[in-house]
Amino acid sequence: MHVAHELPLGRGGEVLAWAGPALVGVLNVTPDSFSDGGSHGSVDAAVAAGAAMAAQGALFVDVGGESTRPAAKPVTEVEELARVLPVVEGLVRSGVRVSIDTRHAAVAEAAIGAGAAIVNDVSGLRDPAMLEVCVAAGVPVVIGHMLGDPTTMQVDPRYDDVVAEVGQYLRAAAERALAAGVPSVVIDPGIGFGKTLEHNLDLLRATDRLARTGHPVMVGASRKGFLGRITGVEEPRERLGASLAAHLWVARLGAALLRVHDVEAHRQALAVFAALAAGEGGEGRDV
Repeated sequence: MHVAHELPLGRGGEVLAWAGPALVGVLNVTPDSFSDGGSHGSVDAAVAAGAAMAAQGALFVDVGGESTRPAAKPVTEVEELARVLPVVEGLVRSGVRVSIDTRHAAVAEAAIGAGAAIVNDVSGLRDPAMLEVCVAAGVPVVIGHMLGDPTTMQVDPRYDDVVAEVGQYLRAAAERALAAGVPSVVIDPGIGFGKTLEHNLDLLRATDRLARTGHPVMVGASRKGFLGRITGVEEPRERLGASLAAHLWVARLGAALLRVHDVEAHRQALAVFAALAAGEGGEGRDV
């Protein structure tokens, strides 16, 4: 539970260090994200929401300006930049550590210029220009796995062995990024990004295998559709219990980062989980 993790943040020599699973706050500044689209009606509201996540215990806040839900329509880089840059700037001014959630190199570059410390690329550095941006800026990257793109990824996704194929992709992408000069990487199996219900469950069960690659593993199951299919809960915002269950499972298997919408609830759950885990292995006592 309390495995130590380190993430060098680049040329300044700062190292982000934590023990056990840490929380990453999800801050989507989009009108159409599957769960929180349109939740933040202004830049000030979005900055306040991100600052609240940091105050509740998020290690960093992940700002995204393009919905990558299944069948989502792409937005122009101009629109994506207009959505994210004022929020990134406001959070950085407030002392919040920020990652930029984008598939687009130009957006990543501008967000880094505005103070973002980490790039979260759900497409897994598929665009060579994204790798060039991260190397030039000297920032770490979260490498995600996605089958196809958001418009097609949930159209009959198939794998011979989802754990082996996703793991192989992430290991190769991480090695390529580090060899190119990225200071550090995190890997993310991309729950819901071109996977069926069973694919998602197989990947969650295999978190320990992914962790053995030596790279910190980030898991983001928060409020996702497969949880709704398991529980019968249609409204994403009402899937907190399901999200907690999935994230506690992967925490036990060595996930280093949990990407979540509900930071405070996850903080409480992890605190109790850690207290219980600290006493494992002791002799049973009569009651």
